[in-house]
Amino acid sequence: MTPADRSNRTLAAAGAIVIYAALIGYIDNYVRVIAEGTGLWQFQAMRSGMVLVIVAAVMALPFVPRLKIVAPGAVLARAVVQSVALFIYFGSLGFLSVAQAAAGLFTAPIFVLLIGRLVYGHRIGPWRIVAALVGFAGVVMVLSPDPAALGPASLVPVAGGALYALANIATREWCGRESAATLVVSYMLVMGVLAAVVLAGLWWLAPDAPQGAAGFLTRGPAIPSAEVLFWTAVQAVGSLVAVGLMVRAYQLAEASRVSVLEYVVLPFSALWAWVIWGETIGPVAAVGMVIIIASGIAMGWRGRAA
Repeated sequence: MTPADRSNRTLAAAGAIVIYAALIGYIDNYVRVIAEGTGLWQFQAMRSGMVLVIVAAVMALPFVPRLKIVAPGAVLARAVVQSVALFIYFGSLGFLSVAQAAAGLFTAPIFVLLIGRLVYGHRIGPWRIVAALVGFAGVVMVLSPDPAALGPASLVPVAGGALYALANIATREWCGRESAATLVVSYMLVMGVLAAVVLAGLWWLAPDAPQGAAGFLTRGPAIPSAEVLFWTAVQAVGSLVAVGLMVRAYQLAEASRVSVLEYVVLPFSALWAWVIWGETIGPVAAVGMVIIIASGIAMGWRGRAA
């Protein structure tokens, strides 16, 4: 990546993140439908398989350029780190509330600042530090994890947040010359393989999973319904586009700028939950969302000249 390529295009990255958040917020609201009829690991494996089929079909078109990998080791390492980060998050749902697990994962922007400064020597101004901390405060207000339930186990999703931060930094630092398509496909492939391994383990162990959404985390392989297949296909198409936009955003600007913008996923998820399911939020969560949006706008505006 040349010096010119490494300039920060923060507003372009912000636009990509906003579209990514809107898409992810929408499709993730239908995971509850998928959870009624299949398990998390089967869903992940099926989604990855569908994504790879779509990519293969598109790549077969004569006018579409073939995927090229510049640094295979870096691409694989990034895909593994990101996949393990999300596996830690999903796994923590087995013993923590969604609010606690999500709050742990959303510590990623703070770790981005630390890793970027300590490992890569990035200059981190006070503005980005304040934006990350204020945005995280908004996340906590939205999720409202129970302080009484906090304990050593709460550090598990924080580890996922640290790895997710490393994966986001790697997008630019390790894989800056790769195409967004290459990074998305590699991630989906690794995620699908790891999910298939867990699914095979569940098939072998055959744990007694509860019916419905309660068994989402521990349910083994099952024949999916037409509804599950449909929404998994929607997830495959939506996540292919959305994750591609997210990857591109991290290539356009430093991770310390982009990671704060990722907080807007929560407001978009809440907005779609209201539109689709009629769910409303409390006043504290509403204030938290305003804070999140404000921190994201401030970061994008601050970096407009970069």
